[in-house]
Amino acid sequence: MKVSIRQSAEKALADGIADAVAFGKLYIANPDLVRRFKEHAPLNAWDSATFYSGGAQGYIDYPA
Repeated sequence: MKVSIRQSAEKALADGIADAVAFGKLYIANPDLVRRFKEHAPLNAWDSATFYSGGAQGYIDYPA
């Protein structure tokens, strides 16, 4: 059984391994990440080639 990123984060919090979990790249690619986690919806993959490129591509064009 494959553990999802959400499940892994929840386990780290529950086990006391972490006090908080950050989802930087996931939030860029999934601005509706909280909703996706709640609905167990698929996640968009991020495109590292567009990070810090100086334009809007890769920051505001991911599908919701």
